[in-house]
This record gives sequence, structure tokens and C-alpha cells, in this order.
Amino acid sequence: MPKQDSPTEMQEHSSRVVGPSAEDRARADWLAAELEKHNHLYHTLDLPVISDAQYDALFRELVRLEELWPELRSPQSPTQRVGGKLLSGLAKKDHSRQMYGLDNVFSVEEWRDFVERMRRAWDASGSVALPLTFWCEPKLDGLALEIVYVDGLLQEALTRGDGITGEVVTDAVRTIRTVPLRLRGEGPFPARLEVRGEVVMYKKDFHDLNARQQELGAKVFANPRNAAAGTLRQLDMTVTQSRPLRFFAYGVGECRWSPAVPCLSCGELMARLGAYGFLTPPHGRLCPDPESVAEYAEQVRAEQDAFFMEIDGAVAKLDNLDAQEALGFTARSPRFAVAFKFPSRQATTVLSAIEVQVGRTGVLTPVAVLEPVALGGVMVSRATLHNEDEIRAMDIRIGDTVIVQRAGDVIPAVVGPVMELRPPGAQEYVFPRSCPACSQPVYREEGQAAWRCENVACPAIRLRAITHFVSREGLNIQGIGQRWVEQLVAGGRVASPADLFALRMEDLEKLDRMGEVLARKFLDNLETARQSATLHRLLCGLGIRHVGRETARTLSRSFGDLAALAEADTQSLLALPDIGPEVAASIHNFFATPANRRLLEQFRSVGLWPKGESVAAPSAALSPAVQGPLAGKAVLFTGTLRMPRTLAQELAEAAGALVLGSVSKKLDYLVVGEKPGSKLAKAQALNVSIVQEEDFVDFLRLSGLTVPPGTA
Repeated sequence: MPKQDSPTEMQEHSSRVVGPSAEDRARADWLAAELEKHNHLYHTLDLPVISDAQYDALFRELVRLEELWPELRSPQSPTQRVGGKLLSGLAKKDHSRQMYGLDNVFSVEEWRDFVERMRRAWDASGSVALPLTFWCEPKLDGLALEIVYVDGLLQEALTRGDGITGEVVTDAVRTIRTVPLRLRGEGPFPARLEVRGEVVMYKKDFHDLNARQQELGAKVFANPRNAAAGTLRQLDMTVTQSRPLRFFAYGVGECRWSPAVPCLSCGELMARLGAYGFLTPPHGRLCPDPESVAEYAEQVRAEQDAFFMEIDGAVAKLDNLDAQEALGFTARSPRFAVAFKFPSRQATTVLSAIEVQVGRTGVLTPVAVLEPVALGGVMVSRATLHNEDEIRAMDIRIGDTVIVQRAGDVIPAVVGPVMELRPPGAQEYVFPRSCPACSQPVYREEGQAAWRCENVACPAIRLRAITHFVSREGLNIQGIGQRWVEQLVAGGRVASPADLFALRMEDLEKLDRMGEVLARKFLDNLETARQSATLHRLLCGLGIRHVGRETARTLSRSFGDLAALAEADTQSLLALPDIGPEVAASIHNFFATPANRRLLEQFRSVGLWPKGESVAAPSAALSPAVQGPLAGKAVLFTGTLRMPRTLAQELAEAAGALVLGSVSKKLDYLVVGEKPGSKLAKAQALNVSIVQEEDFVDFLRLSGLTVPPGTA
């Protein structure tokens, strides 16, 4: 290998020449190839042959060379895997060939029907006999991805998206260590090769990631697929690079084989992709006839828990690539391939009791207490029953033998009772009409399945309510975070938001790590909040369901104080702009709760009693003079957003929009995140324009608004 100069010698050398020497180029090429070789051995084959220290020394040497001679740094350099970029957003691009989804079969009979349909489609073409040999592999439960290589070099990567258009995630994919930046081997390589596959996160890595997220107080992911999807779509490449994603190749899109020798079968293609440096789905194999395909699917199902990654079925596709091309596609799926979907894992056990939990938002959720049973490799003793309607519809009773179902990492759920095993005299379960945590009456809104406790002093929701009250979404009291609230609530010093304003120095000095100076500042901040609080801020802080900032402003402009609002009937509320039946019922129920009325009196007694705002002086956010790309438009957000809800509302207001609190004919755009719920159906019924969160953010950026990095 060429002799390595010291950094000083390299700097002196650079002042004497105008470009890298042949030795520098040769050394950089050797280092890049050597690093990629060891990267493949370690991450793809799990066969490391050098130590981390040796790898790091080679890596640092290449970094120094590329810093000295930037022209030596190519997009395929191993140094470009390291996350460091902060992207402003994800661009969209059409696939050169549509990425179709697979049809599903759930039984051997359905599989045979699929084979028969494939035969009929083939016979209609008048061709020779259909070669019924299949390539089979596990169906990985991850995020579909396409990676494009031109002359063996990684050019770009797209998510599946809607199959026609995907999101460009090239920078994120470069950080995945199992993705070759250049195809391995001597070549020649295809002029263009679109490699399609699945991005997954191993089950162990997923559990480790969630443990770290919990320690940091950050969002935990529902399952490995969501974790992989969220990681790949990150705009902060340092986050993407820090999470262990893996890419498994299972096919190709457009492929211009020349000057490479083309593949003629799936089995040959998978071997070629492996030689190019890709992981391929484990335990893939050739099945000589349809019956052996069914046997393969059953074997994979039996070994489902042994796989490192989540799988939810087995895929069977014709091995002959020419036959695949001839059969083609329906409008939504290939005619030559299908997925054997596995049934959700189920077991039977005895339901010994039903308990009701009060969630953070006051929703009462029934939970089945079960005799422990093994399910999907986990001992299950509790499972969700969803709500009162589900219990009645399934006719579940205490003492029943029930079927319990679990799919992947989803919370176990009761499917229903085994009626023939019902014990004599089994009694129907009566859902409670008072909160099990505070004994206050609970409410169920018309058309809703959930019963709710509206008592903000309820022990089950007290901590959340007080934390929200002091947060930016509420009164925005500086210096009073969840750590202090937890201590005050646990010590019995604070039982409601109003109790904060009755605290004294001696109450605070007893808290862990609370000295005199900090305690004085704590009380000063409370006093500032008490004197400067507005009625609409106080209403936001109360956390009334369906009452966001704009609805709170509407209420504060319409009522003189909390006492006047508490006496308002439903009809009076419905007469206000931006308030429909659902919102009006929620407000009325809140103020009808005796404990909440006592809270109002506490606020009055501690001097936290702001007056309503003048109708003649609307807030700037609602002023018709506001200009912007959404000026004069009404916007509403629903579902789980990737950005904080308050940030989304601020961005909309900055664009000139009026943010509503409920769906009505006045609404122009409904911006939806994950699991949008009933608002989506109502908006669709009213022909309201539906906008995905990421499209909303893209629109704002393209309109010239400043959107924080990492948003959506």
C-alpha cells in the first residue's frame, strides 16, 4: 500500500500541487473498497474479521484524505453513510414502474383458487403450458422500498408511497449498513437496476430502542414496522443513522441488464442480489409445485416466532421471470404472486374478572383479567375489551372461556366467548356509571362508544391535568415542569390546578432539590401567571375535551367569566361560531360535573378569575387582516400528528388560516395524521378537502414559511 503522509506533510503537499496525486487516488480507492468490504462482512454477513479500532483507523484516514482533496469524496464513499444532514423535507417522485401490493390468501383452498385463476389467465394467451414452479420466502413485516443503481452505483431510494409515487429517502438509506453503496463484485453491472425490498428492524433492536425512548421520555413505537417507517422518514440523519435498520431485497423493478447477463428465474435473481451485497429474506427456497408451496407456508407459520424480524405470512411467486412478465398485473396486484397471510395468534383461557382503567384523557377502558396463557411466546394475563358496546356485542360474561388474540406487538384483545363452555348462571357485566377512581358520574356522548370521566381532580388523570395546566398549551407557567408537579401531587400538597396558587415557601422547601432561591422564583412565576392569565388561556389549561385554542377564544369573547360559561346551556353554546353538537356537549358535561364546579370556586378564592375578552378586539390570529397562503381558510387537525398539535396550529395561523375546533360546513381543510377517527368521516361526508400532514408541511415550506427542521 502507498506510504501515508502525516497531516503536516499533506498540508505542505497540497500547497505545491493543484490536485490529488495518483498515490492519493489509489489510497482513497483502496480505503473505500476495504471499508465497504468489512462493512459487508460485519453488518450483512455477521462475520467481522478486523476490530472496531482497526476499522475506525481506516475510516479516519479516508476522512482525512477526502477533507484534503474533496474531489476524492463520492456519493458512494463509506464516509457518506454517517448521518449528519438535517433535511428540510422529503421530496416525492414517481416510480418508473408501479410498485404493486400483493393479494392475500388465507387457506390452502384459496391458494388453489389463485393457482387456477393464474392458469386461466395464462391459457387465454394461447401460450405453452404454464411452468408451475414457485419461489417462496417469508413475508417480512416492514416498509417497502426501492433503491436505484446506475452502472452499479447507488443513485436514489424511494418509499413505496401509493405505489405510483414515493418519497425520496436517499440520504436515509445511505445510513443503512446492509445497503451497498456500490454493487459488490467485479461486474459488469446492469446499466440500471431498481432493487425492491423491505426495511425492517429486528425484534430485539426494536425492544432496545423502545427502552431507550422510555428512558428519554420520548415517543415509544407500537411495533417494529412503525419504528422502521418512522426512522426512514426522519429528516435528521443523525437519528436515522443511530437506529439499526436492515434492508432485505426481494425483487426488482425496471432492470436494464446489459451489459450484465440477465436473470431468467426468481431463484437466480435472489442469488444475484445476494452476490451484489444484499440481504435477502431468510429461508427462501424453490417449490416445485403448488402443493409444496402450501407445505412451505405452513412450515414458516410454525416457525414464525423464531425469526429475528416480524413476519406476517409467506410469499409465493412464479419462478419463471418471462412467465411473470406475460401474466402481468391487475389494477392493484400481480397475477403471478400472492401472500399466504397468517391468522392472528389465538388461545383460549378463562375470564376471571373485568376491571376498568381510567386513561390519561379520562376514557374508561374495560380490561379482561385472565387466567395466564401462553400466546405468541408471551404469557398473557390481561387483554383489552375495548368498550361497553364491544362487551355487549360479544356477550362476554365473567367466568366465560374466551378466545384471546395477539398479532405482533399489538396489545392482546378478547375476540369472544366459547359459548359451549359457558358456566351455568353466568351474569352479564354491568358497565360502571361512575368513575372507579373518583366516584364522579361519567358521561358518554351521543354517537360515541367511550364513557369518560370529566373530573380534572380525578386521581387517575390529576397528574396529567395539572401538568397540562402549567404547560405551554395551558397557562404556560415558566419553571414549573412535570418533575415538580409529580412531587407536589405525590406529597399531597397539590390535588388540583388551583392548589398551585395556595402554595407557600414551607411547602416548596420540603421538595427534593428545591432551595430557597428556586422556591422564591417558583412562587413569583405563579403570581405572574395569576395576574396575567387570560380567560382563553385558562380554558385551554382546563383540558376540556374538544376545546382547543380557537374554541377557547370563541368562548372567552362570548362569556364574561367562568361563572357565566358554567351556566350556559347547550343551545347557547351551539349558537356560537365553530361549536357543533359534539363540542357543546363536551363543554356542558365538563361544567356540569360537581368537582369541576368546586374547582371554579377554588380559582375564584385564589384570585385566578380572568374576565372575557372584548369582541371588538379579536386576537391577531383571528384577524381578517392576516395575510398568507391560507388567508381566509378554515383548518382543523385530527389524528396523531408527528409534530406537536400546538405547533401545527401555530404554523396554520402563521399562514393566515383560522384554526377550528370541530368539523362543520365552514371547514376548508382537514389535516390528518395517523388514526384520524370520526372527524375524517364527518369531513368526507361534508366534502371537506382532506390533506395529509406531510403534504400540509410541504405546502407551507413551498409557500415560503419557515418550518422547524424535523417537522413531519
